[in-house]
Amino acid sequence: MCRNITTLRGLEPSATDEEIEAAARQYVRKVSGVQKTSDATADAFERAVAQVTAATAELLAQLPPRKVPPKTEPPLRRIARAAT
Repeated sequence: MCRNITTLRGLEPSATDEEIEAAARQYVRKVSGVQKTSDATADAFERAVAQVTAATAELLAQLPPRKVPPKTEPPLRRIARAAT
């Protein structure tokens, strides 16, 4: 559905809470069509981000390890690497 969300399972080191939340935020933006929250959308948007973040963290914790790491690096890691 959203090509910009990178695979978090199998990362070394494991996906951070910040990376999981960033992926959740991208997902909620995509499915809601809300790119910038307003007073009318902020509460529902942030609640959804929190729920998707929790569900994603739980899913990643329950899945077995991957045999092959993902092909792409999450955006937060690319930004950090470029800054060094």
